Amino acid sequence: MIRSILIANRGEIAVRIIRACRDLGLRSVLAYSTADKLSLAYQLADEAVCIGPPATAQSYLNKKNIIAAACLCRCDAIHPGVGFLSENADFAREVEHAGLVFIGPRSETIALLGNKVAARATALGCGLPITPGSSEEIKDLDDALATAESIGYPIILKAACGGGGRGMRIVFEKKALANALQIAKKEALAFFGDASVHMERYLQNPRHLEIQLLSDGQGTVLHLGERDCSVQKNHQKLLEESPSPILTQEMRERMCSDSVKLFQKLGYRGAGTVEYLVEGGHYYFMEVNARLQVEHPVSELVSGIDLVKAQIGIASGKPLTLTQEDVRLSGYSLECRINGKSAGTITKLNFPLGPHVRIDSHLVANSVLSPYYDPLIAKIIVHCPDRDQGIATMLRALSEVVIEGIDTNLEEQKLLIGSIQFRSGRFGTDLYTKICETEENTHGK
Repeated sequence: MIRSILIANRGEIAVRIIRACRDLGLRSVLAYSTADKLSLAYQLADEAVCIGPPATAQSYLNKKNIIAAACLCRCDAIHPGVGFLSENADFAREVEHAGLVFIGPRSETIALLGNKVAARATALGCGLPITPGSSEEIKDLDDALATAESIGYPIILKAACGGGGRGMRIVFEKKALANALQIAKKEALAFFGDASVHMERYLQNPRHLEIQLLSDGQGTVLHLGERDCSVQKNHQKLLEESPSPILTQEMRERMCSDSVKLFQKLGYRGAGTVEYLVEGGHYYFMEVNARLQVEHPVSELVSGIDLVKAQIGIASGKPLTLTQEDVRLSGYSLECRINGKSAGTITKLNFPLGPHVRIDSHLVANSVLSPYYDPLIAKIIVHCPDRDQGIATMLRALSEVVIEGIDTNLEEQKLLIGSIQFRSGRFGTDLYTKICETEENTHGK
């Protein structure tokens, strides 16, 4: 039985997990770096233990210190949150070997899905459509040239063990491949400790959709519908919405069915998402995120299911009691990520209130947005009966936000959400470039 959880993360996701623990009557212990000594998560947790200095390698990526802290504080389980060690198979395995519960998939599942080549092969074996690409890691330049020739330009090189836009290079012509391969491999090694890359045909302006799933590892797999994550900057998500305005009901049902089938094949345990690219009426498997996603509140609001509580219940060995027929998806939800463009002290901060608005944040006035970590300030999420009302509510919420002391992307978010293209629902992953970069260039002139 889980009675006490060490939270091996920081920021808004740490606050989110602490609140779930409190709702469940569980003891929360925060593992924090010295940079986060004054954080909201530190203030809210039942206990807190320092695991190192600000540098992530010495704190939030320090497996030995985190596990030692959990044992020292008599915790039963570790919740890795998002990012950092949340998809690190070695960490999950070491947690299990220490006699603790890892709140996430089994270590062997993470290991399989952490390699994008192996994940693509597994998806293909389950009958999921995949983009044309290499069936193995790219060995050298000759291999890259031959593979690119067989699938056709443009192509994209991806870190086999990475994500989040790191270790990715788009190549439009043969003469650029050698340099792109070298850079992709260097980035993959620097960010993920593995220089392996693979190649796929590059879809130039697709939609990016993901299916949220819950699986108890005992035979029950539920989907909570899709999230549309197409609005991105440099492969980093900015807006997420559900349901997607472009999906037909027939395609939605096929994508959800394929995703459930894949998780059943994997014997998956916990929360996770299957990500797809959609183009020309077709969808293609991209990867599995074997963890909670930053944008999980969107699915929570349309489904009424608390994903963090569900994660903890599954990790405790409890089977899911819901059936797919019990899952009722209602209304429309939209999430907007407010990010800092500079580190520093937030001298004034006002978040929106009012009907249909949820705020997930770890910051208050006089908080410091650290230069060491992700620049996320807050997630503003709305839940309304339909998309038009959702957009109007989000614009109202954004108009109430006041952040002083640092630069943010608040005005860019207003431009995106208020644009004709976004309102129409007909756009691709280039929306940010079309709206925000065009506006910046025009304003600059």
